[in-house]
Amino acid sequence: MAFVDELTIWAKAGDGGNGIVSWLRLKFVAMGGPAGGDGGDGGDVYFRGVRDLSRLNDYSGNPQFNAENGGHGRRTSKHGANGNDMFIDIPVGSIVTNKNTELKFQILTEGEEVLVLRGGKGGYGNEHFKSSRNVAPEEQTDGDQGESAHFLIELEMLVDLGMVGLPSAGKSSLTNALTNSQAKVAAYHFTTLEPHLGALQDFILADIPGLIKGAAEGKGLGHKFLKHIKRTKALAHLVSLESETPFEDYETIRGELGAYSAGLLDKDEIIILSKTDMVEEEYVQETKKAFEEKYQKPVFVSSIINDEQLKELGDFIVKYLRAKEKREYADRLQENLEK
Repeated sequence: MAFVDELTIWAKAGDGGNGIVSWLRLKFVAMGGPAGGDGGDGGDVYFRGVRDLSRLNDYSGNPQFNAENGGHGRRTSKHGANGNDMFIDIPVGSIVTNKNTELKFQILTEGEEVLVLRGGKGGYGNEHFKSSRNVAPEEQTDGDQGESAHFLIELEMLVDLGMVGLPSAGKSSLTNALTNSQAKVAAYHFTTLEPHLGALQDFILADIPGLIKGAAEGKGLGHKFLKHIKRTKALAHLVSLESETPFEDYETIRGELGAYSAGLLDKDEIIILSKTDMVEEEYVQETKKAFEEKYQKPVFVSSIINDEQLKELGDFIVKYLRAKEKREYADRLQENLEK
């Protein structure tokens, strides 16, 4: 099945239930007072963010959604039940356009909910119209119709952690080890020709193809993959300890990121010194300490054949990204309050 990253759907909120005309039935009384209940409200429609990049595939065969209608009013002044809301789950990063109004919004966080269509209000039963001047009302009203619209959903992939570094720094191997993805691995430049994704618990990791000096000007794979880095929330910068110039390698990639877009240098970043099994442990620790002192960033050492290092790194990445997600969500809430 082809991967669906763009889809138009139709959705409708529930209609409100009708109010009814009804009368109390009392013993020895031909007709009691008005007792027609109001109709229930129709269910609303929400979009909700999930960490499932293939979720749109589930909708391609039947792209129609209906929230539940409200129940009609009942006798003895009982209201109809409110209709259940409809939640349409879409991948985090999706841009949604209401084709009726052209209004757009983006889902950025797992569990984030956006109300897009309101259900119709329930109608009034005849009890609602009772007054001192109208003790036996025959009036009732039907429920309102729920809103409906077509929506265009476009997946603009949001990657939680993008693996960057020179070719053959070990990005594909590490992504595979952490996420059990199946990116091609080989000991030559540009093995990765497209970004590969993997899931580490709830987070998406991307193995960004290797960059080289001059990538910002289009050398190597150039702009084609630098654009993917713009969509990542944080970076994991891999530096191979097989290299004789690890600091120069690190600065080369940082230079290309900054030349392409200064904003890339502001992204949160962790440094991973890879292929530690290829050098002496003393050199590993000395280099790790030097990177920490020079760049004041989290620095980890990694070898895909060292399970302990992989577990420590994986646990840190999950905690790191969860904390980042909570900060970003709190910041957005504060921005909304200040508007």
